[in-house]
Amino acid sequence: MTEITDLTNSSAKSKFILYWGDMGSQWGVNRSVAQVHALLYLTETPLNAEQISDQLGIARSNVSNSLKELVGWRLIHRVPVPGDRREHFAAETDVWEMALLIAKGRKEREIDPAIRAIDVCVSQAESEPGLHPTVLTRMHEMQDFLTTADRWSDQMLTVPKSKLSLLMKMGDKVLSLLNIGSKRNE
Repeated sequence: MTEITDLTNSSAKSKFILYWGDMGSQWGVNRSVAQVHALLYLTETPLNAEQISDQLGIARSNVSNSLKELVGWRLIHRVPVPGDRREHFAAETDVWEMALLIAKGRKEREIDPAIRAIDVCVSQAESEPGLHPTVLTRMHEMQDFLTTADRWSDQMLTVPKSKLSLLMKMGDKVLSLLNIGSKRNE
């Protein structure tokens, strides 16, 4: 486990960073990347790689790789600090903006390639002699599901953050409006 050197292990900040790293690894994100992100998210002033390395107790090379990945996701950005030639970094602190950036990034890296791969398979299956009809049906069902999910995702990414927040907070009110989720309909 990453050692956080300048924070006591019982501090809330330390626990948040450790838990965020743990959650990140469960979501397929390198633990160190998630911990660097958490540290920058909680820190009030931009930090350089050496400061991050010292505070988290992880190798400088690991910090550099983590910073590159986080910049690529646009979850952090470089911040010039007067009188210091080193690069400093700060995190996006708007949680809704972070969620949207992560959703967009995952869509580009995971969903879009899956859609293209399924489209290729369906195209080949449609002209493949001897293919059992069930195989083609199931491929079409997967293609339809991914297309629908992609369209919904695109729509959600265009909803203003304030409206998206309101929509999510409405939760079961939306379900009841649609007459979904009640015991009567099960």
